[in-house]
Formats: sequence, structure tokens, C-alpha cells
Amino acid sequence: MKICILGAGALGCAIGGVLTEGGNEVWLVNRNADHVDAMNRHGLTLRSDGVDRMVNVHAATMAMSVGVVDLVVVLVKSFHTRQAMEAARSLVGADTVVLSLQNGLGHEEVLADMVGRDRVLAGKTYVGGTQLAPGHVIAGTQGKETLIGELDGRVTERARRVADTFSASGLETTVSDNILGVMWDKLLVNVSTGALSGITRLNYGYLYQVPEIEAAAIAAVAEAMAVAQASGVRLSTAEPRDAWVKASAGLPFEFKTSMLQSLEKGSVTEIDYINGAVVRWGQKCGVATPVNQMLVAAIKGIERALTANAASATA
Repeated sequence: MKICILGAGALGCAIGGVLTEGGNEVWLVNRNADHVDAMNRHGLTLRSDGVDRMVNVHAATMAMSVGVVDLVVVLVKSFHTRQAMEAARSLVGADTVVLSLQNGLGHEEVLADMVGRDRVLAGKTYVGGTQLAPGHVIAGTQGKETLIGELDGRVTERARRVADTFSASGLETTVSDNILGVMWDKLLVNVSTGALSGITRLNYGYLYQVPEIEAAAIAAVAEAMAVAQASGVRLSTAEPRDAWVKASAGLPFEFKTSMLQSLEKGSVTEIDYINGAVVRWGQKCGVATPVNQMLVAAIKGIERALTANAASATA
């Protein structure tokens, strides 16, 4: 299968590298020229269980150099979805499928508006990735499931084909007939660790050593579960602590959440699509979300401080 990873950062490279090893023609598209140049010159280095291996990959800064593909896996930051897909229309042919594996809620509707609802698959992955250097990432793929599905809940042949391609490469993937529930289950995992990791600047190893952080994470997840249940979403997560436990399962001590990685780069985060989504859905269904509101406020404050510090540095 010819696949383009649109937004091949740490997670995209982890997934794209493994799919390449599985015999697929995979193109990694990322706007960072240093990252792309390193992969084209030296290959992509994946680190698993502390051991590095090199994968020869195709990498590009622009989608227009890739051509039409069978599958577009969208992994850009949530707030870049429309802009990125607009610049990547050349990837889409008559039979192209567009799959969002992004964090948070709301991207599928943006993609459906741009390429047609009939082309879009939704999905969530528990695979993790942390970038160590340009062209070098930690790939947390072992034992991490990916779930995909049609927006209308049907189990289709094209969804099965994508799932089979992923699974054959070592990315355990199943097709779900409850993709909204799947997205919320993954949202709970992101709610449990993303903001708290960003606020404390702790990697997973240290994050999970602080009981007070665990208590705050469980409280945030409990709010999100209450919102989902009030909204009629069918969850598979039974208890709030389950999301906290699942978030770190199989990942190395040094693993960092994508939210922490964004802040370390001085970038804005996806907080509006994660804890912020919980707050918005809570307002719609009348469920209070004070813990998630606090986490949103704290991350927004950190983002503002980074912007102010950057401005001062260039003044």
C-alpha cells in the first residue's frame, strides 16, 4: 500500500517507520527541513527498548512531491488540520482514503468538509513517539493498539484492508463499530497525562512517581467520563484510573507526552482539543468540569509565558 503520513513528527515517524518495515511504500511529510533532510540522508532511526535500528524511508517537506496515495494518515497538530489538508490535496485520488489518528476530538468533521465524508476514516492509536533528534525517535509500538472505523459505524472492506495492512506490519489494529466511543476512550488517556506532564515538565517515569499527580489525573478523567456518559457516548473504559494506567503501559521511563514535547519546542499545544473538548462538551450537557478547566488555564498560561519570553528575547 502507498501511504503518506501527513505530519510525520515523533508519532508519525514511529508509525511510518514500522509500516515501511512491513513492506509498504510510505512517505513521511513534515515541514521541518532538518528532520526531513536527516531522514533522507541517513534514514530514520527508531529506538525500541533502548536499541536503535535504521529504516530507509521516503521523506518530504511538501505533499505535492509524493503523488496520489492509497491512504493518507493525518497526524498534524489539531489546529493545523485544515491548512495541512489543503496543501495536500494532490495526495487524494479516486480511491484514496483519509484516516485521522490525531489526538482529541473534531478533526474528522474538518477532513470530511474538505475531502468528502465518504473518504474519511476515524481512528485512535495508543502508539507513542518521542523525538530525540532530527530523524531519530523513540517508537512505543509494542503492545499498543490502534482502532479505526467508519464515521457511520459500518464495518467496511476498506477499513478492514487498512487494519490488515497495519497489523501485518506489527501495529495491532482492529476495526470498531463504535468509533465515537473509541475516540472518547483515547481522549481519556490524553486527559490523564497530557496537561499534567506539560505543567510539571515531567516525563512518564517521574510523572508516575507522584501520588498527587495521579489523584489529579484520575479526577480529570472522572469528569470526562461523566461528560461522555451524559452525552450518550458508549465507553469501554470502566474506571477513571484505567485511563491513567493505560497511558503509560509499555512505554519507556523517558517517554514524553506530545503536549510536553510541544511546550519544550516553544509551540502551542492541542489543549483545546483535549481537556478543552471535555470542557466544551460539559457545557453542552450541563456537567461541571472544574479540574479540566484548571488544566486548560494552566497550559494556556504556560503558552502565553513562552510567547512573551520569545518576544522579549527578540526585542
